[in-house]
Amino acid sequence: MMHSAMAARRATKQAFAFAPVASQPLRALGARWYAAAAAPAAPAAPAAAEPQDLIIVGGGPGGYVAAIKGAQLGLKVTCVEGRGSLGGTCLNVGCIPSKALLHASHLFHDANHSMAKHGISVGEVTIDVSKMMVQKSKSVDGLTKGIEGLFKKNKVTYIKGWGALTSNAGEVTVSIEDGTTQTISAKNIILATGSEPASLPGVEVDEEVIVSSTGALSLKAVPKRMVVIGGGVIGLELGSVWGRLGSEITVIEYSKDICGTGMDAQIRKAFHRTLKKQGMNFMMEKKVVAAVKTPTGVKLTVEPSAGGEAIEVEADVVLVATGRRPFTGGLGLDKAGVEMTKRGLVSVDMHSYQTSAPGVFAIGDIIDGPMLAHKAEEEGVSCVEQLAGKPGHVNYDVIPSIIYTHPEVAWCGKTEEEVKESGVEYNVGTFPFAANSRARTNDDADGMVKFVSCKHTDKILGAHIMGPSAGELLSECVLAMEYGASTEDIARTCHGHPTLSEAVKEAALATGGKAIHF
Repeated sequence: MMHSAMAARRATKQAFAFAPVASQPLRALGARWYAAAAAPAAPAAPAAAEPQDLIIVGGGPGGYVAAIKGAQLGLKVTCVEGRGSLGGTCLNVGCIPSKALLHASHLFHDANHSMAKHGISVGEVTIDVSKMMVQKSKSVDGLTKGIEGLFKKNKVTYIKGWGALTSNAGEVTVSIEDGTTQTISAKNIILATGSEPASLPGVEVDEEVIVSSTGALSLKAVPKRMVVIGGGVIGLELGSVWGRLGSEITVIEYSKDICGTGMDAQIRKAFHRTLKKQGMNFMMEKKVVAAVKTPTGVKLTVEPSAGGEAIEVEADVVLVATGRRPFTGGLGLDKAGVEMTKRGLVSVDMHSYQTSAPGVFAIGDIIDGPMLAHKAEEEGVSCVEQLAGKPGHVNYDVIPSIIYTHPEVAWCGKTEEEVKESGVEYNVGTFPFAANSRARTNDDADGMVKFVSCKHTDKILGAHIMGPSAGELLSECVLAMEYGASTEDIARTCHGHPTLSEAVKEAALATGGKAIHF
């Protein structure tokens, strides 16, 4: 019976997978730092007289993926990017370099705190921050050059300069580093300019002692004391990096919870507890109202979020991680008649990505939804598919979110709180990594897997994981949810032994009945 049900679901999925589907409501799953905006570079442009099928302004994850996909579909595509290297914030000063530092700091921490119990003695372990940064830069440089190679392979024209719309339909002006301006035209234009760090009144970033995420990725030494303003994804990841390397980390968070509203409360509580055990200090429901640089660092004035008596907090380095904002300055949106929302986002139809200006489309961090690189990529692919006359669709209900601390936290779909508030009757199943054989043998067993499913149909409504390799393990759940699967479908699927993925299977078993090993 179960196998026939799965076959029926797959047949239904195949029937509508490639047909246009109405847009679905977005869920704010939390902010990330993936984008496409920074410093200018040298020109390399085609003749202005050569009209294109598509111009993409922005070479970040959304823009460059859309450019490659468009070219693969037979469109003549030009991508305009002013940074001087492709990949946007994500690849240059965001998710990729941060993962390099997270990995390096994890190795350092393991060598100092974990290897001895496995019989491995390494003596005194030191960190050379400059070498760590060289390795980070090497990884970034290789990947950015790889995208340029993909552009050449797929015959995408790459112009290094800052693009802006004009009052003429289908026209983009490009400001080159040498001061010259070039005008190019196309049938359609996609804006994919990403986001930039949000500022905080009273706290002026200098990228030396008061830094944004960009500066935190390039510190020259390990600070003795680091204050992180903002207990979201960016702050906790970068706080983890420098905390593992020896910094005393204090997180100042405006709200009563870390990580915003997208995370399941049960997972959040366990995650917060684990971070405290790792040595992170938290000042919850507090706000920073002023920052003054001193000869030894920074002195912050901190008040309760609701107002009250202020205290002073000193640090050697302050990381401002209070979110990101869409990068739309200098794009000529007013000239082209592109309407904005009250929140400063570009207003689009969330299926076609059409703006209020004919022939102008927008994707990624400058439109509604979570600021995630993979979300921007999917939107880019869907948009160019439709421009090429093919169906395109993004299922916003199954976009994963991941925090790359250790343990990692990853989730997709609705939290238990959201399902409860909706009035849907539901089941919950959890399984701890402490009962998973591979996690125990690796001595890395913090966290759990959690499913929320419909009580009557068993359809998976949400999947939440805190633990080792949570971001990788979640992909199985995302695929299942894309196909409308039940927890029974996962529970009846054979998982290799011994693997971390068995915890996913056991949590699925627990949702509809009882786990075997707990």
